[in-house]
Amino acid sequence: MVPLIDSHCHLDFAAFDVDRKQLIEHCKALGITDIIVPGVTCETWPRMLKLCQEHDIMKPALGCHPMFMAAHPDDALTLLDTFIAQHRPVAIGEIGLDFYHSDTNKVAQLALFNGQLDLAVKYNLPVILHVRKAHDDVLKSLRSRPLLRGIVHAFSGSQQQAEAYAKQQFLLGIGGALTYPRAQRLQRLYRHLPLEQIVLETDAPDMPLCGYQGQRNSPVRLYEVLQKLTEIRDDSLSEIASQTSHNVQKLLNI
Repeated sequence: MVPLIDSHCHLDFAAFDVDRKQLIEHCKALGITDIIVPGVTCETWPRMLKLCQEHDIMKPALGCHPMFMAAHPDDALTLLDTFIAQHRPVAIGEIGLDFYHSDTNKVAQLALFNGQLDLAVKYNLPVILHVRKAHDDVLKSLRSRPLLRGIVHAFSGSQQQAEAYAKQQFLLGIGGALTYPRAQRLQRLYRHLPLEQIVLETDAPDMPLCGYQGQRNSPVRLYEVLQKLTEIRDDSLSEIASQTSHNVQKLLNI
């Protein structure tokens, strides 16, 4: 197998407690060299960081996820600042905006998001973004911080939005969603995106691939994402593997 990097996998989640060590060994045997593990809440950071110390394949990011607003304390930004200074993660994430639900407190999400972007600027770190029904708002925040770089995780937006992120020098992550027969619009998008803008991910244990619905997703499925991307593009499997891994390495300095 060619070397690969999973740019987004929650390997610290309890779903992997029963077999994490064996799974990591399996990943290494397959050729997965690094797994980027985004933080989601302040409460879970210490455990995630400990796991990353125990398993060198796991690379930590730290952030407050927009879907867990109720879990973030009032001093979340202060805590994040302290943790970044002490632990030097590879990125700030998983952060972003999620306006999917009509009753979302957009003001609170925006305040937390912009505060975390400011910390990324302060520490010169890239960001890992979760964006749902909020690309225009996210892009507005990014344009006001032109030096920021990062990854838009699980990107499924339009070609125009992809080009807007490209102007900000942001990479776009793709995983299991690409493998579904009904995902023809998404497949058309990733067929034509510059390979220099694409990174591979699983988002395990979430976002299972086609054929694995209802099962725990796993980073070992990363090669199936690679295979699907190879099927829809003119590039070879080795070209896609090499470039997408290089994209992550260069951005996160790993």
